[in-house]
Amino acid sequence: MFALDVAAHTGPWRVRHPGEKALLALGLLVCAVALPTWPGAALAGTAAALLLVGPARVPVPVLLRAARVPALFIATSAVPLLVSVHSPTRLSWNPAGVGTAATTTGRAAAALLCLLLFSATTPLSDVLPRLVRLGVPAAVTEVAALTYRMLFLLVDSVRAVREAQAARLGYRTWRTAYRSLSGQAGAIFVRAFTRARRLEEGLAVRGYTGSLAVQVEVRQLSPAFVVASVALLASIVALTAVSGGLWR
Repeated sequence: MFALDVAAHTGPWRVRHPGEKALLALGLLVCAVALPTWPGAALAGTAAALLLVGPARVPVPVLLRAARVPALFIATSAVPLLVSVHSPTRLSWNPAGVGTAATTTGRAAAALLCLLLFSATTPLSDVLPRLVRLGVPAAVTEVAALTYRMLFLLVDSVRAVREAQAARLGYRTWRTAYRSLSGQAGAIFVRAFTRARRLEEGLAVRGYTGSLAVQVEVRQLSPAFVVASVALLASIVALTAVSGGLWR
């Protein structure tokens, strides 16, 4: 499993209702996107980070590993805002873009932390069955579940093929590594396709008729958690309003 999925399944918030965590995380996300970057988005991102490492007890290395690719995307997306293009061969520093780059980067980082707050505490298996009850078509949730399952099959295939190649000294030199990587793509495709076919045959044997009936564990909403979440969101909006950010 991915480290983020392990944290979601083993964390202390695993027993909480997904609706509670969605209210908190998505509410913070709305604050990060709708409110001004300072102090609204900054407060939302800080609250999400403190909740992740505090009550949710998500390991910091797991968070850093999950956020490194999105953070790199945020950083590279901010670079074009710092330069001006005068011609195809002439670039210059754009002082006016510093504020825009800082605002965009801060808002995106805060939104990323809010999304990690939900994904690192809520397994997808708890979310998808409940989406059907909210009116989401069953076909959409089943495709999402099968795609999620296929990701694990793909990663498992990559790991198995790479270990087999490494055991045969397939990465001893640059030449052998290049040859191993070129053959790895074909082997992974065949292996993943075969396992996908076996999954389809298994569903057919079990009488699959177009819908997957799964048992959903009953979880009760915690009034205290809901009230605390609403109070936190209201305090962020109030602090932003007091600082004058809502009227800028």
